[in-house]
Amino acid sequence: MKKNLPIGISDFKELIEGSYAYVDKTLLIQEIIEKRTKVARIPRPRRFGKTLNLSMLRYFFEKGKEDTGYLFKGLNIWKDEKCMAMQGQFPVVFISLKDVKHSSLETTLGALRGLVAKEYERHGYLLDGELLTTREKGLYNKILFEEGDGLLLEQSLFLLSEWLHRYHKKRVILLVDEYDTPAHAAYVGNYYDPMIEILRNWLSKGFKDNIHLERGVLTGILRIAKESIFSGANNISTFTILSEEFADKFGLLESEVSSLLEDNGLIDKLSDVGLWYDGYRIGSCGGIYNPWSVLKCIAGGGSLSPYWVNTSDNVLMKELIAKGTDDLKADIEELLRGGVIEKTIEEGIIFPDLEKSPNAIWSLLLYSGYVTIDKTPSYGVPCRLRIPNIEVGELYKTMISDWFKTSIHEHKYRMLLSSLTSGDVDTFSQLFKEFMISSVSVFDVPAEESEKIYHAFVLGMLIGLKDQYEVKSNRESGLGRYDVMLIPKNPSHLGIIMEFKKVGPFEKIDLENAVTSAIKQIEDRGYAQELLDRGIKRILYLGFAFEGKNVLIRSKFR
Repeated sequence: MKKNLPIGISDFKELIEGSYAYVDKTLLIQEIIEKRTKVARIPRPRRFGKTLNLSMLRYFFEKGKEDTGYLFKGLNIWKDEKCMAMQGQFPVVFISLKDVKHSSLETTLGALRGLVAKEYERHGYLLDGELLTTREKGLYNKILFEEGDGLLLEQSLFLLSEWLHRYHKKRVILLVDEYDTPAHAAYVGNYYDPMIEILRNWLSKGFKDNIHLERGVLTGILRIAKESIFSGANNISTFTILSEEFADKFGLLESEVSSLLEDNGLIDKLSDVGLWYDGYRIGSCGGIYNPWSVLKCIAGGGSLSPYWVNTSDNVLMKELIAKGTDDLKADIEELLRGGVIEKTIEEGIIFPDLEKSPNAIWSLLLYSGYVTIDKTPSYGVPCRLRIPNIEVGELYKTMISDWFKTSIHEHKYRMLLSSLTSGDVDTFSQLFKEFMISSVSVFDVPAEESEKIYHAFVLGMLIGLKDQYEVKSNRESGLGRYDVMLIPKNPSHLGIIMEFKKVGPFEKIDLENAVTSAIKQIEDRGYAQELLDRGIKRILYLGFAFEGKNVLIRSKFR
């Protein structure tokens, strides 16, 4: 039976009582219990179900005035009598930091104080009677009314767990969602050091060596290095997307997507939905779909759009890539043409190192969901990374196109592409040379760099033709592998083959001879065969010879 989709609903009780469509992830509870980890830190990409899962854990474990066991009736966990015996048996502290992201330290701290005060208000019954001493009630009220100093805020999780333990005679389940959001916001807002110190003290006092803690779970997007946020803690186990644990508990499996599509009369869209939103891997579990995009696609009647990538401004990712090395941009070009790259993923991210460490950016992109692992990772071996699906690929293409538009005026960028596709090589050559010079801040191409940098530069420029042309790179045709081929979607339009040559400071060849060699290679190796096989009769050969920022372009029509 078709049910309403829970788009934007992250409260488990609201979802179940509202009879919304629910993909059963309640065996996360079983895995948390059986794992017997004191504190589990589980980073997953944005909108992969973290808040809903933590809300589910809260309603499962929490001992309160209302019996919430009925919420789990008929779900997978209901069949596990041993786990169900723990339902409703513990005091729970649940705080989600997903909205604690502001431009200043003061505003962010104010938001954090507000969330803590709200949780204190939820447990306001602790103030009744003589459970707390006069002094403790004073501390409780200071936190409740957001009047305490920074030291009291840092102690707030520990104090609440102590008092709940005393009242309930049971240790506390402590749940913190999106624990890394304030750190991320602080880095972008340039107040990282004071924020990370407060966050470290607040979380460490709640999770590290807390005798009142039964079990803790933290979720977030990034695996922030333990040393920077849980200094000295040895009771915290981290289960990232490189781990086997909890692999199928966040995101959607194909069987779950198939059921949702079938319930909504869209099962014929499964293949397309897979191309757009599938492709993630966690540990050895492949075929994981982005849940937010799948739900939005279904709500839109099967319309395929980049839903997930449009839910964030992606500022940090864009800035880091724009400032990145030429090799980084060449790696992204390789990913965009469907390739796989190998990178060492760092154990934990320290935000100040993002611009210093060449591999830190790949850790950020992996944990954030902008790349995924290509196969099950092996310890001590670099991870094979790829773009997961069309949706994420479209983000990279748009981002690269925006870089090039800012390098020269947009009307010149459009003129550059138009002159290329119309075969006006003189205009194209003139604008391309201007483009090479003016885009130095985007693509710094030193003379000694390899040919792949120029290759990446040109492919990035061609992103603007994606609606009219299929752009291929390093593919076999005829008797060799061409550098770039533009295959028109309309066979009557011009097909284009590009070959690149680099002239280094110690090579015995000049730009003129190099570009002549490029044109000859296109002819001699029959690169035009793929275009001819597709019925394309108008074909332009373009040779590029690069020497640092200097470029010479020659052409020939077949």
